[in-house]
Amino acid sequence: MTVGGQRIDDKIIARMQGIIDDNPGAKRGALSRQICEGLKWRSRNGRLKEVSCRKLLSRLHREGKIRLSETQPFGGRRKARIDFEPVLPEAVSSSGLQDLQPVALVLVGSAEGEASRIWNDVMDRYHYLGSGPLCGAQLRYLIRSEKHGWIGGLSFSGAAWSVQARDQWIGWSRRLREKNLNQVVANSRFLIVPQWKVPHLASHVLGLAVKRLRADWRGRYGYEPVLVETFIEKERFEGTCYRAANWIQVGETQGRGRQDAAHCRRSSIKRIFVYPLGRRARERLCEGGMGPKVAVRKREPEDWAEAEFGSVDLGDQRLNRRLLEIARDFYARPLAQIPQACQTRARTKATYRFFKHPSTNMDDLMVAHRKSTCERIAAKKIVLCPQDTTSLNYSTHPATENLGPIGPAKDGVIGLIVHDTLAFSVEGTPLGLLDVQCWARDGEEFGKRNRCKQRPIEEKESYKWLRSFQSVAEAQRQCPDTMLVSMGDREADIYELFHLALQDLKGPRLLVRAEYDRLLEDGQGHLRSVVAAPPEAGIQEIHVPRRRAVAARVARLAIRFAEVTLKPPKDKSKYGPLKLWAVLAQEIEAPKDVGPLCWMLLTTCPVTNFDEATEKLAWYTKRWGIEIYHRTLKSGCQIEQRQLGDADTIEACLAIDMVVAWRVYHLTKLGREVPDVPCTVFCEEDEWKALATFISQRPVLEGTPPTLHQYTRMLASLGRFLGRKGDGEPGTKSIWLGQQRLDDFKLAWKLLVPHLRPPPVPGAYSYG
Repeated sequence: MTVGGQRIDDKIIARMQGIIDDNPGAKRGALSRQICEGLKWRSRNGRLKEVSCRKLLSRLHREGKIRLSETQPFGGRRKARIDFEPVLPEAVSSSGLQDLQPVALVLVGSAEGEASRIWNDVMDRYHYLGSGPLCGAQLRYLIRSEKHGWIGGLSFSGAAWSVQARDQWIGWSRRLREKNLNQVVANSRFLIVPQWKVPHLASHVLGLAVKRLRADWRGRYGYEPVLVETFIEKERFEGTCYRAANWIQVGETQGRGRQDAAHCRRSSIKRIFVYPLGRRARERLCEGGMGPKVAVRKREPEDWAEAEFGSVDLGDQRLNRRLLEIARDFYARPLAQIPQACQTRARTKATYRFFKHPSTNMDDLMVAHRKSTCERIAAKKIVLCPQDTTSLNYSTHPATENLGPIGPAKDGVIGLIVHDTLAFSVEGTPLGLLDVQCWARDGEEFGKRNRCKQRPIEEKESYKWLRSFQSVAEAQRQCPDTMLVSMGDREADIYELFHLALQDLKGPRLLVRAEYDRLLEDGQGHLRSVVAAPPEAGIQEIHVPRRRAVAARVARLAIRFAEVTLKPPKDKSKYGPLKLWAVLAQEIEAPKDVGPLCWMLLTTCPVTNFDEATEKLAWYTKRWGIEIYHRTLKSGCQIEQRQLGDADTIEACLAIDMVVAWRVYHLTKLGREVPDVPCTVFCEEDEWKALATFISQRPVLEGTPPTLHQYTRMLASLGRFLGRKGDGEPGTKSIWLGQQRLDDFKLAWKLLVPHLRPPPVPGAYSYG
């Protein structure tokens, strides 16, 4: 079981019993402090979690798992009564908010102080739930009018453990909720003394409270909350003051309490209100996750667009439907500009409005695709996750706002930078995107590379590699039975990245091509010379694809490997030495006028023999797939030709184009990996029948659908793929060109089908 973020197993319980036996006369408070020290069980502000530990000790004692001495009876603490007499109703019933000003909140400090006794007395006398107990960390406030004294109080305490409507609104999985629940606090009490019937007073007080809540919470507990929640009994209150204070109603409870595990109790239905304490509250609560806005899919998707975007919740069903329409239009005509892809003026205007809508940002649009990607990942044993950076050039659209330099000169080429992570099977089939980062460089800070060593990694552009690794780590937590391997080229040779990858033994692995000849821990040798010293372990042949004027070839690589311990650079000594495995692959017998391949790979995966070394080498060759994907995105989806006015609008469009580019690439590779499955696993019935009709030059109305391999070759033939003996399999370019033509054939086929079918045979008429 897990209590307060601490995993409790039999070994931990045995350690607890040992501490208890060693201190036979100790009280439970002293025992809990010793146990917390031994387990390093602390809250975010560094304090020992004594209360949680004492509750755990009592629970384990009741269950017979540990033995505690009997507690001494407690006579109770005398509760001092405070004479709290509010002013008479007739004196305040006609007052306005201005008559009470200034209204202020007074933070309640010690439980033994006078303010605490006043707060308890007010709540016990006027609030239907009384003064407590309050759960977990808490802050209490008294509401004071300078003219009239105490007029009420409110409190904030620990959030509810599991609330379906709230968790769906945030986009929480069970793991994310367990990780980030402490960043949500509950407005557990709110009281204006009933005699004060002053319009707008309650919403004004709520506004004062949320303004200072983060600072007060940080001062007491060392961190700031992100979201506030509250629960309003439906039959008792309307929640008008919360709506007036801009709180958001996200749903209702199911009428069950937290103790109702057997579903047999019934409590009152409550309205659920939340208030984000920042613009990106949901993103922070889903940090590292797959996104903030995912709705539960209630049925099987009708097509690919619904599978990849159907669970996105943009807060308006019209926006949700428009998203699916745009995705289908973009995939049907990947080379077309928006007016041509949307076909009609009305759909075109709706698409432009969609991209400019404040709810259609890239993160929210991508969240459902990330979820689908994780579902595909979970079906594999090993998944490779290369990450890479590409730039989008919009210099031909100089009127586009909020772009930045992407070239070596400050006033040169302008555009956006995109850093993405694409998941691949070990066979090279793309499974989907796990992370997309898009930004425009600040022209005013151009040239800051000269000062990069003085800044922490979090302030550098190279932090993109660590952030992407964290997204892969979140996918790893969601797919514990799959081994994920994050990969990067020489730009990813960052000491902080290796350090991050080694922190969690259950996290994803890391495989990076080394850029630097780093110094080893003993200070006597460097990486390349030490790994190259032993004799070669064997020869491995790999296929090297054509690159510009250099023809494709089969390269023969001499393989060497070693376990190494890297010494940290002088400015990164706090990370300490890192133990990694290195694989050196050097091409022998390279063709003339061609530079031989030489790869030095660093990985957190153990490499103890030749087979494991060649496996890591084969994995790294799949990194080329993300280069093909970027080519598909730019040339196949024409993302650099979009004319959308500003960077935010381009990002929203980019989210859809990236999924479309993935689907084109996915079809290309899937036709090779599973060639014999029916093509209906990937395309609609209208598409394969229209394609077969055009290819065969005769109507195809019924029959068995072709295999996926046959379908991809027929589709590629529309994109100028000749299918000759030496041509191999079609590539992404042939597929996207063929898809562009297929859409017109499908429309013509739908119009002609009623005329191609034979007329029905007349039946016998009868007369009544």
